[in-house]
Order: sequence, then C-alpha cells, then structure tokens
Amino acid sequence: MGHANTGVAAFGLLIAALALAGLSRKLRVSAPVVLVVAGIVVSFVPHLPNYTLRPDIVLALFLPPLLYSASLESSLIGFRQNLRAIGSLSVGLVLATTVAVGFATHLVFPALPLPAAFALGAIVAPPDAVAAAAIGRELGLPRRLLRILGGESLVNDATALTVYRVALAAATGSGVTLLGGVGMFLLAAIGGVGVGLVAGYAFQFVRERIGESVIENAFSLITPFAAYFVAEQIHASGVLAVVITGLYLGHHEAKTSYAARLEARALWRMADFLLESVVFLLIGLQLPTVIRGLSKYSVSTVLWTTGVVLAIVILIRIVWVYPFTYGPRWLSPRIRSHEPPPTWQGVAVVSWAGMRGVVSLAAAFALPESFPGRPLILFITFAVVLGTLVLQGFTLPWLIRTLDVKAGDEEYKDRLSEASAQHRAANAAIERLDSIVAEEEPGPPPEVVDRLRAMTEFRRNGAWERLGGASGPDGGETPSAAFRRVRQNLISAERDVFLALRDEGRLDDDVLRQIVYELDLEEAMLDWRN
Repeated sequence: MGHANTGVAAFGLLIAALALAGLSRKLRVSAPVVLVVAGIVVSFVPHLPNYTLRPDIVLALFLPPLLYSASLESSLIGFRQNLRAIGSLSVGLVLATTVAVGFATHLVFPALPLPAAFALGAIVAPPDAVAAAAIGRELGLPRRLLRILGGESLVNDATALTVYRVALAAATGSGVTLLGGVGMFLLAAIGGVGVGLVAGYAFQFVRERIGESVIENAFSLITPFAAYFVAEQIHASGVLAVVITGLYLGHHEAKTSYAARLEARALWRMADFLLESVVFLLIGLQLPTVIRGLSKYSVSTVLWTTGVVLAIVILIRIVWVYPFTYGPRWLSPRIRSHEPPPTWQGVAVVSWAGMRGVVSLAAAFALPESFPGRPLILFITFAVVLGTLVLQGFTLPWLIRTLDVKAGDEEYKDRLSEASAQHRAANAAIERLDSIVAEEEPGPPPEVVDRLRAMTEFRRNGAWERLGGASGPDGGETPSAAFRRVRQNLISAERDVFLALRDEGRLDDDVLRQIVYELDLEEAMLDWRN
C-alpha cells in the first residue's frame, strides 16, 4: 500500500509540474518562478503527501542529465573563447561568495561555527542559470552573454560542491587542513576533467560504430550517469566529468547519423522539460520542512541572518562582475585584442542573472542531522533560492528590455556566414554531381540529375534570401518561402489521404508509419527555421 501511495504521489507531482510549466509557457511568464510559488502555496494544503527533497536523488539522478543536455547544446569553441569570463564567474565568484557569506554569517550569528558558515556560503554560492538562459534566449540576448551564462552554470556547481565537501569535513571535525582542502579541490577538478575526456572519447568511439539510432540514444541516456558515478567513485567532480563529456560529444555530434540526431534532440528537450518542471515545483514544496526546526531560534535572528546572506549573495555578484570584466582588459593588451569590448548594459545583465536553484537546496538537505545550525542553514538556503528566483527572475526581462540588450547585427552576420557556407557547399555538391554524371556509365537518369540540381540550388538560394530579410524584391514572398508554404500544404493533403486509406482498411498501419515518418522528415526540413 505504501508503494502504491508513493507512486500516486509521484504521478501527481509530475502531472502538476507539467500543467504549471505548460501554463507558464502559454502566459509567457517565468516557469521556474511560477512553479516555486505554486509549490509554496500547495505545500500548506492539508493531507498533501510529504514531498521531501532527497539530495541523493537530486544530485545523482536529476543533475547529471540536466548538465549533460546543456553541455550538448553548448559550443566547445565558444566555451574556450569565453574561458576567462566563465572561469571568473564559475570559480572566482563562487569562492568569493563562499568566503563573504561565511564570514558575514559568523559575524551576525556567532553561535554558528565558522566552518559551518563556510558550508552555508558554498551552498548558496552557485547560481542556476537555467531560468536566466531561457529568458535571455527568448529576449534575444547576444550569443556571447548566453555562452558566458551557460558556461558559468555548467562549471560553478562543480566548484561549489567541492568547496562544500571541504567545509563539511572541517565542520564535522575530520581534520582537514588548508593544504588538504586545496588538494581535494585539485583532485576533484583534474579528476573530473580527466574522467570527462575519457568518457567522451569512449562513448564517441562506441556510437560511431553502432549505426542504430535507438541504441545510440539508449547509450546517450546512460552517458551522464556513467561519467558522474565513475568520477564520484575516485573522489573527483562528477559534475565536471558530465560537463566535459557533454561538451566533447556535442562537438562531435555531426559525426552521428541523422536519425540519431533527430531523436536525441527530441529526447533531451523532453527530458529537460520534465526534470526542470519537477525540480522547481519540488523547491516550493520544501517550505514546511525547512521551517520545522526553527523554533530554537528567535524570529529576529532568523530574519536578520537570512536578510544579510540574501543581500550579500546578490550584491557580491554585482561588485565582482564589473571589476573582473573591465580590469583585465585595462591591464592586458592581449585581452583587448582577443575579446570583443563588453557593453555596460551587457555587464549589468550578467551581474543580475544570479538566480539560485535546486543544487543549493539539495546540498543543504544533504547536511547531516547533527550538523551545527542545520535548520537555520536550510531556511536561509530556501530563502535565498526563493528570493533570487522571484526578485531577479521577475525583473531580469524588464532589465534586458530597459537596457535594450540585443544581439544587434549578430543575426545578420549569422545569415551572411550561413549563406556563404551554403554557397560553397552547394558548389561542391554540384561539382560532385557533375563528376558522377561524367564518370558513371550509365549515369543517373536526366530527370534525377535535374531534381538533385534543383534541390541543391534551392538550399543555396534560400540562404541568400534569408540574408535579405526573407522577403522578395518587392517586399513580397521569396521563391523559397513560397516553396516551403506550398509544399507544407501538399504534405498535409498527402497525409490526410494516407490516414483515410488506413481508416478504410486499405493501408496497413506499419506502412502508414513509414510513409508518415518520411513526410515528417521532409516537413521538419522545411519548418526547422520557424
């Protein structure tokens, strides 16, 4: 009976999370904020199942696939190009936040030992850029800002969790010295990168030789968990191992089959949506748990300490971002020559994109029951997560619009580079077609050659038309756009006929699925830019 109740509770949680996330998208409001607030409201409903967040499940089952999916979508080249900015935020700022929060908390609440205060600092240090990146993409932030925020979110969890382990060992009397802590940090970082590279190479070697899309994506599902658990077994950073594996495999994704890529794209988009929706709803549902042990503290102590930590978490990011953005450029001619000049508006957006997420809450819940000040740390962490999500999550879109931070001519440059690449690729394809016709005896039928040549020219011309604003000379519809519109209408008519024939019993379902799959591929090719 207990298992049945657990299953019903889990199913109810999933349905509620998906419904709220879907409603948020319809209303075009921040889904994480809506889910967290809804979770808080629902948590006070009588007789509701106890949805206590289990840190082992979050860190071992939720975090690896979310990080892996984000890594696959990231650019390894872009990561390298922005390594200085990413490192400053994901390592330097995390360490600075840990130290600042630790000292400040111990100062305002001396009863909390300094190692425990540092553990709190490490817990609230890493921002979760899922919400910030989603808002930025929707509002058209420049690619470089998105890559910096995305790169920060991939690496900062590894830094924070490693510092957290060191602080936890010190707070529980494990005799960790400063030198030992540095050694733990280096082992986690170097080991995580090493495991990630080995895992990435191994899985790439395997998937290039499978040749079956379903099996390739089955391997893709277990990849983040394998990298994470292997790294954790040798006391390296599982988070960093997953990130490096994802970056490596994403960089080599074009070497897999088209079917595997199509399936993987749908698979990971669905997984992200499910996991993120459940995670943010779970955060809100934790409020009754985090306030349960606060009776031993005075209200003024809880509110004052929480307010100080929340203020430091928000302000230190602002104080950090500006000098570490402009200072190195002022000191180094090499940086000035290799990096595009940042705008103060873009820097302002980065400094305000510091929303915290489930990793912080999971780390707080993972503290031992006997840990000094655990109830207070739990509440402060929850308040920081909620406060940054609501305050910064609601105001970040307004800030982006007010400062008019846009990609500028980035989209035009993208279209120009694509058109040039499509032109060169089309020329190479036509040359290859001409050589096939000249060398093969008998060659392909003339009507096949003409059709292939027309398809190649269609792709080439379409890229140049998009460069011109996707409109014809008179401001009307371009030939490529007209072709896509009419062909999609024809596909719809064809699909209706096939369905009618199936319903009449004149076409088998297996045959129908294959026909519809081929039409779907063609329609996806026509529609992927919309």
